[in-house]
Amino acid sequence: MATGAYRNGAQKGSTKSDRPVMRSSSSKFRVPPSPSQGSTVRRSSSASYGGARNDNGVPGRVRVAVRLRPRNSEEMVADADFADCVELQPELKRLKLRKNNWDLDTYEFDEVFTDFASQKRVYEVVAKPVVESVLDGYNGTVMAYGQTGTGKTFTLGRLGDEDTSDRGIMVRSMEDILADISPETDSISVSYLQLYMETLQDLLNPANDNIPIVEDPRTGDVSLHGATVVEVRDQQSFVELLRIGETHRIAANTKLNTESSRSHAILMVNVKRSVVGNEDTIPSENGDASLLDKPSKPLVRKSKLIVVDLAGSERIQKSGSEGHTLEEAKSINLSLSALGKCINALAENSPHIPIRDSKLTRLLRDSFGGTARTSLIVTIGPSPRHRGETSSTILFGQRAMKVENMLKIKEEFDYKSLSRKLEIQLDKLIAENERQQKAFEDDVERINLEAQNRVSEVERNFADALEKERLKCQMDYMESVKQLEQKLVLNQQRHEHSSFMDGKSSDVGPGTPVAIELSEVKKLLENETNVRKAVEKELEFLQSQLGQYTQAEAGGDTEVSKLYKILEDEALQKRKLEEEVVILRSQLLQLNFEADQMRRYLENGGSGNTFSALDSSTSQVRYSPLKDTGNSHKASVTSLFEEVGLHKILSLLESDDANVRIHAVKVVANLAAEETNQKRIVEAGGLSSLLMLLRRFEDETVRRVAAGAIANLAMNEANQELIMVQGGISLLSVTASDAEDPQTLRMVAGAIANLCGNDKLQMRLRSEGGIKALLGIVRCGHPDVLSQIARGIANFAKCESRASTQENRSGRSFLIEDGALQWIVQNANNEAAPIRRHIELALCHLAQHEVNAKDMISGGALWELVRISRDCSREDIRNLARRSLNSSPTFKAELRRLRIEY
Repeated sequence: MATGAYRNGAQKGSTKSDRPVMRSSSSKFRVPPSPSQGSTVRRSSSASYGGARNDNGVPGRVRVAVRLRPRNSEEMVADADFADCVELQPELKRLKLRKNNWDLDTYEFDEVFTDFASQKRVYEVVAKPVVESVLDGYNGTVMAYGQTGTGKTFTLGRLGDEDTSDRGIMVRSMEDILADISPETDSISVSYLQLYMETLQDLLNPANDNIPIVEDPRTGDVSLHGATVVEVRDQQSFVELLRIGETHRIAANTKLNTESSRSHAILMVNVKRSVVGNEDTIPSENGDASLLDKPSKPLVRKSKLIVVDLAGSERIQKSGSEGHTLEEAKSINLSLSALGKCINALAENSPHIPIRDSKLTRLLRDSFGGTARTSLIVTIGPSPRHRGETSSTILFGQRAMKVENMLKIKEEFDYKSLSRKLEIQLDKLIAENERQQKAFEDDVERINLEAQNRVSEVERNFADALEKERLKCQMDYMESVKQLEQKLVLNQQRHEHSSFMDGKSSDVGPGTPVAIELSEVKKLLENETNVRKAVEKELEFLQSQLGQYTQAEAGGDTEVSKLYKILEDEALQKRKLEEEVVILRSQLLQLNFEADQMRRYLENGGSGNTFSALDSSTSQVRYSPLKDTGNSHKASVTSLFEEVGLHKILSLLESDDANVRIHAVKVVANLAAEETNQKRIVEAGGLSSLLMLLRRFEDETVRRVAAGAIANLAMNEANQELIMVQGGISLLSVTASDAEDPQTLRMVAGAIANLCGNDKLQMRLRSEGGIKALLGIVRCGHPDVLSQIARGIANFAKCESRASTQENRSGRSFLIEDGALQWIVQNANNEAAPIRRHIELALCHLAQHEVNAKDMISGGALWELVRISRDCSREDIRNLARRSLNSSPTFKAELRRLRIEY
């Protein structure tokens, strides 16, 4: 520490102090509590920071620390023969400013940092007490003031990407805040702004470049309506926000600093914490607190941390500013001058504080003389050439130390939290009631179902018994009728013979021809009678045989059943043999195709990826048919058509045998790869069968090959509308969300990409979740899958651009509304050429429509368009990007504002 106080050898001159500042014990920065102490210890230490708390608030003076920047390379050369104009005594928290070789002015501050002080120590002394106060419910401000090039931005806004020890106050503050809050009950929101030329601009949304400052006339609180507010959940997202803001912050090259900030940067962190109020207890008779406590009060504390990186004060002669940079310097000096006037007025207890002289002072009205806890770090340089600026900076800090703030905690009754708890309790009761009601209804339904089953069983048994009795009665009736008919015939025959004999007996005498004839007739009658008796005997015998046959008929049914069973087994075996023939033919087709692939691979000298070639031939699924598949492959397909038939092949898709189903879908996929077969497949119902496979089967191979076949059919515009009508997009979306295999996802992405190129299907494709399904496949990360996604996005963007040009559509792009812009920008410079080419085309097509311009600027797409117009390897894409930039007034205005030439 002694070395920091006497940088250039022995101290010269006397220790003289023209402006002594008395330091009390309360001026020291408090030691931050250990993590084990918790919020209770921190609240007690916060109260002791500025005195005892009362109803009107806690008094707290502005704390000021000084940080010395080490010599830079230019100063080492220019000031090699001169001693530093500043001497530090950090152990005494004292600074000496050299007036000449004999006299020095001595100043005391709350803390003095040497040129080798670490970023961690600066944060713990200057900013950590303010951060802890913010977590306790107070507003807080940390601000850096100093000459250009003295390290203000390094102290506050350093991100520490290369070295984490270089992290500044902004990053370290958010680390402590995130470590202390509870994600379930607390919330953090961030806004990042810059004050440039007396205009308040949003660094997170550059299009929002004129934000008004609104003051509450009742409380005096300052709010920024229209500023971007982002919820922060983790440290990484906060660092990304800072990185985005720094890219939009305006800087310039001056003689004092190669990257001089030309604006004041303001980071606003709003912390909302839920706390439980003190419980009211009922004292007992002996004075002890009763166990009957009233319910606790839900309270919410809203505090705000403001980190201000002021632009550096500078003299025009030393900075060499001219032109627009000169105007920026004038604006910066005017705002800093207004801030100094306000601090002077507060330090002198003036009745009038010129708050409204500048937007900077209006924003910081709560930081100086308000209710916020404020820490100021002033940065100075060692060079004697800038002694005047260093003296001015030190005097600014001295005046700021005289400003007193009245700290107050802002607590509100948390009606929302109480309402949320009651709603959760009500929802639980409703859910329990619904569960009990559902259980009661299930029991009633079960009892009704059991009763219905019993009634159905009784009715079925009664119907069977009734049918058997009816059949028995019918058979008895038919048998009785048959017997009666036989008896009737016999009686009629007997009656005819008897009547004939009675009529002829009176005319016949003995010996007459009639008598002879009569005797012959009698003989014939006797013969007939004998024959009839024989026939009757034979009929009885036959009836007995018929009875025996009827008894044996039941045994014959078993033999018939066996014969039927044998016939069914033979038919089943025949069907299996036919399926095996089809499988063997499909395998033969695959082997021919693989042999042809291997032959062409060997003819090419073995170049390329053997594994990928064999894998693609095995899967038998391609987005486009191969141009040279070989005569044997085509002959196999033709013979399969002729010998088996397309309808037979499609019928095997519904087979219960998994192997049969897989071979069948592979054959259909091979057939669909040929454009000449696609129409026949669709007409035969092949498309419906393929969609049925996606809907019913969860086998990964079946889904992959079916999706590949659908992708091949989707290349034909005539089939695309049929796919949409039959619910193909919904099935592909479900497959995309369930599948994990990259090949399956590549097939699904290829099918959706083919559908994206149809102008007529844009609205329906988006409404049925096609775009969201395509973006969801991004999780795979495989280059082939990403290439198909990029192709689909490019096709969709091209159709949208064509529709907007023809005035058939207005409004923002569906791709932007569904959140695809971020992925497009991230992959615009992808290493894979196919992905990059499709993404570049998609960006150019999106830029054709003026309504997309603002979203593309805020999403960072403008920078990619400028890069494409300059560096793209394809001339047609470069020309398209240039036309898009030239045709958009919004793009042209933004490029002029950023001074970018393209």
